[in-house]
Amino acid sequence: MINTKMVARIMSSLFFIETGFLLLCSFVAIYYNEPDIPAFLASTAITAVAGIIISLFGKNAEKKLNRRDGYVVVSFAWIFFSLFGMLPFYISGYIPSITDAFFETMSGFTTTGASILDNIESLPHGLLFWRSMTQWIGGLGIIFFTIAVLPIFGMGGGATLCSRSDWSHSR
Repeated sequence: MINTKMVARIMSSLFFIETGFLLLCSFVAIYYNEPDIPAFLASTAITAVAGIIISLFGKNAEKKLNRRDGYVVVSFAWIFFSLFGMLPFYISGYIPSITDAFFETMSGFTTTGASILDNIESLPHGLLFWRSMTQWIGGLGIIFFTIAVLPIFGMGGGATLCSRSDWSHSR
């Protein structure tokens, strides 16, 4: 059985992390005073509200995760990070197709490097920063997730490390 409350709790934490990244990109847009400011502010608000709503479902969650829960969290994280991450591209109108905006964002979060954009440099600074941020998050996401997030919820790095005394017995 999937621990849905714990999955919701982790997902809400991840939504708040994405909200922080979107907010950071909105500061870049504000600094350069470019037309993507409303798109970032709306995307930040939508992602934050989703995080708040999901956190209500995750209240009083049992701090227990099994492998199946981990698979669900990773799958949901990629899908929902991309759904909320596509909002700045779509709302700003620089990528007017939902499918293309989702693809561009998923490409960043999965670090595939594919793009639907012909002239990337034509994007405003905020969107360029967000696009770069998605690729950075994708590259470091699994490392961060396994080292920092899972131990918070009682699931440590599953790899067993040998101590020095174990090495001497294995020779």
